[in-house]
Amino acid sequence: MSKELAIDVKADHVDIAMLEDKQLVEFHEESLKQTFAVGNVYIGRVRKIMAGLNAAFVDVGCDKEAFLHYNDLGAQFMTLNHYVQQILNDRRREPQIKRFPDLDKDGSIQNVLTVGQMILVQVMKEPISTKGPRLTAEVSIAGRNMVLLPLADNKTSLSQKIKGAEERSRLRKLVTSIKPDNCTVIVRTVADGKYVAELDAEITSLQHRWEEVVTGIRNSKGIALVLEELNRSMATLRDLFDPEFEAIYVNDREAYEELTRYVKSIAPDKVDVVKYYNDQLPIFDHFAITKQVKSLFGRIVSIKRGAYLIMDQTEAMFVIDVNSGTRTRSSSGQEDNALEVNTMAAYEIARQLRLRDIGGIIIIDFIDMDVKANNQQLFEIMNQCMKSDRARHTILPLTKFGLMQITRQRVRPATAVNTQETCPTCFGTGKAQPSILFTDQIEEKVDALVNKKNVKEFVLCVHPYVEAYLTKGLWSLKRRWQMKYSRKMKVISMQELGFLQYKFIDYQGNELSPTSNNEA
Repeated sequence: MSKELAIDVKADHVDIAMLEDKQLVEFHEESLKQTFAVGNVYIGRVRKIMAGLNAAFVDVGCDKEAFLHYNDLGAQFMTLNHYVQQILNDRRREPQIKRFPDLDKDGSIQNVLTVGQMILVQVMKEPISTKGPRLTAEVSIAGRNMVLLPLADNKTSLSQKIKGAEERSRLRKLVTSIKPDNCTVIVRTVADGKYVAELDAEITSLQHRWEEVVTGIRNSKGIALVLEELNRSMATLRDLFDPEFEAIYVNDREAYEELTRYVKSIAPDKVDVVKYYNDQLPIFDHFAITKQVKSLFGRIVSIKRGAYLIMDQTEAMFVIDVNSGTRTRSSSGQEDNALEVNTMAAYEIARQLRLRDIGGIIIIDFIDMDVKANNQQLFEIMNQCMKSDRARHTILPLTKFGLMQITRQRVRPATAVNTQETCPTCFGTGKAQPSILFTDQIEEKVDALVNKKNVKEFVLCVHPYVEAYLTKGLWSLKRRWQMKYSRKMKVISMQELGFLQYKFIDYQGNELSPTSNNEA
């Protein structure tokens, strides 16, 4: 299976698409204005103690107060909190580590925290809907091969997915010998087979990030962000990168250089997979991602041969209905046809859960099957399809009503892409000018750019159908305009544009005025 990553860097957000055998399987939208990302570490102030919930609400600067449950304080909270309070009370003196007993699992938060207290917390879930971020006081700093838990028990833990007894023993001894004192290190699955030099370099890097936290606390003035998590593209690489990646394409020079440095630090022999994309055709159009996004993020998702899914989100859960649609097979009975449609749906549903990053409770209404063996087979297929999903999940067998229940880890809002477009003829006004005049309007804009604004080099971006019309034939409209106005004029297609939309850009991708034909 070939894996590719395409990263589209825009002015206010970054889109990341992961492809497996050219099929879109993961899609992330990262707003460059988003501040409360999973992994960020803050100095926050306790605002409320809710004894009935055994939780506290903490101000970390978000519009909504963040939620901190007693169980998320961590066993070593008293040790870490004492360390933090020393820094806040005397910012010049080096704090001393004093070990306290572990928190009682059945304790009460009102015996641990007080209103107005400043504490060190980390975001474990982004703000979702009307809820603020969910926090943990058990700070962890993640790397590619290991996770560092500062001031925790002096332990070395290994991922359960590292199976070999000999390898587990080797890694435990190796990491124990190089890890700093007064911390716990969790060895991740990808560390399997790694050598001491690489692990030692990562331990040093994680320790430096903890020192950044300490410095951030020391320099803080009230509520403050003291450690920012890697941006989404870096975090995606950290969690996903493996030798199967054939290429990582990015259309921004600065991001390209940053990604190159990162890959060089974690896998020097794979640094050539990072490639700078500088074609004028949008990167997502080039890799046929735009079309897949438009077809996969709607309420109705087609499967094959007429079958489709209907996907609806409620406040409490995500509901998926499987329909056979126009699919009929005369050579097969109803039971076989239902099993085949359900099997195809299982593969697409597993893909959709990753693609939209759907979390919480998911209910799937499969087509009813009477044979118990078929229900069991579908359950096993669903488990197999979900194996590649990195999010923690639980799948329950089908009920007698043909319903399957899945719970999936939710750490951020589900990715939602609006696939509906403004009417390409009237642009939402309900009125349209004669479409026969469309090319005349474009020519007027070209004339204005060349003769009034003195722009000689530019690119006209239009819908693919319009691009085909403008470039059709030996003596096409495009060629006539080039001869009349500018030989350095190009016409390219953009799948994100409506049928009668267009815009002008320069050769560096910057938009030129006039920007669009909103008068059409």
